[in-house]
Order: sequence, then C-alpha cells, then structure tokens
Amino acid sequence: MVSCATVTRTVVVPPTIPGAEFVGNQNCSQCHAEIVRDFKTSSHARLMAKGTNAMQLGCEGCHGPGSLHAQAGGGRNNILNPRRDSQACFVCHLDKQGEFNLPHHHPVPEGKMSCADCHHPHKGSAIAGGGTQLATEKETCGKCHTAQMGPFVFEHEAIREGCTTCHKPHGSVNRRMLTERNSTLCLKCHFQQQTAPGVLVIGGRNHVGSMARGSCFSGGCHEEVHGSNIGSSLRF
Repeated sequence: MVSCATVTRTVVVPPTIPGAEFVGNQNCSQCHAEIVRDFKTSSHARLMAKGTNAMQLGCEGCHGPGSLHAQAGGGRNNILNPRRDSQACFVCHLDKQGEFNLPHHHPVPEGKMSCADCHHPHKGSAIAGGGTQLATEKETCGKCHTAQMGPFVFEHEAIREGCTTCHKPHGSVNRRMLTERNSTLCLKCHFQQQTAPGVLVIGGRNHVGSMARGSCFSGGCHEEVHGSNIGSSLRF
C-alpha cells in the first residue's frame, strides 16, 4: 500500500485491523462513491502520490484494511475512523504530532477534538509543502471561538489576515498558542521608534512606561486584541 515510490514524505506503516486484509479502494467506491470522487482531486491524493498511484494510497491508507468492513456491508466497529482517533493522521504528519506535545496546544492528544474537526480529509485545496487547507480560518476557528469572531465596530486588522497570523494552529511554546512571545508578536506589525532617550514611540504615542508594565495585551492597555465596540485602541 505504501512505498518509497508512491509517497513523497516520510511515513510509518499503514494502520492494521486484526483479522482484516487490504482489498483495494475499488471496493470502497461501491458504497462511498461521493467520497471517492472528491478524494481524487483532494490535496491528500495529489500530495501523497502521482498518477495512477493516487487512489492506491486512499481509503485503506488511513482507515486500515477493509475486508471485514466490506464483508459486513459496512459498520463502524470493523474499520478505523481518524475522526475518533487522530493517531491515524500522525502516521504521516509526524511534525504535527510533535507540535501537539508542546506546552500549549489544541486538546487533540487529550481526545477532546480531532484533526478532522478542522481539516476535511477527503476534499479541499492543498497547502504548499503538504497539508489540507482549512475551509477558511475564520469559519473553522469560529466554530469554537465565536466570541473572537465579532463583528466589532473596531476590528483588529490582523483578523482580516486570518487567525494563524498570530496563533499557531496546532501547538506552541507560548501562551494562547501565539506565534511569538508577549509584545514581540505585536511589534512585528506595530513598529517602534526611539526618537530620544527615554522615549519609545509606537503608533504616535510614547510607550516607554507602558512597556514596563507588561505586554501590549496584559499591561492593562490593549486587552481586546481581536476587536472592540468601544474604541479603536482595542482597550475595552
């Protein structure tokens, strides 16, 4: 099912099911025709194999050998479902498994959510370098993080670029799964300028005293980092 000739990334062996054998994806299409059709043009198919090998790395590469499932005419207890266990995804996505081991992460290892909650495994456009694109970040993240989606009278411009502008999607060494620590993140866009000794200008104002109290969002200033209905400074 999986070999160096057909896979463009490092993987472990396909999942196994006691007593089951690999039967090929043509058997799956008899019941799951719509899924098989979508998969042919999905990022999983296009990134993991080329040409006629694309479908050979499909269903059983993630769901395990399907003979028992096919013989029983379906069922949930004789086939693997990555939505219930993300270990099936980590067979290929070892780097993401590592990110979930970082101190601050989405609760995938704890079993409170799965990769399929954010990524559609059977269809969707590809990400350069490998991966399954989210539908849109705001739609995907907004399913759980509704309060951060707004709408707001004063919206933080970074929201328009997507949640991953500031947050790591899988795991991070920083609190709140931020891409950078504390004010280092904010200063990537909000440039600082030292115009005189003891003066640190950001956004036209001297922040030298404010920066000593904490980060931009923890020092009692710009606490509503996603957006505000009160003021454009995102303070309330």
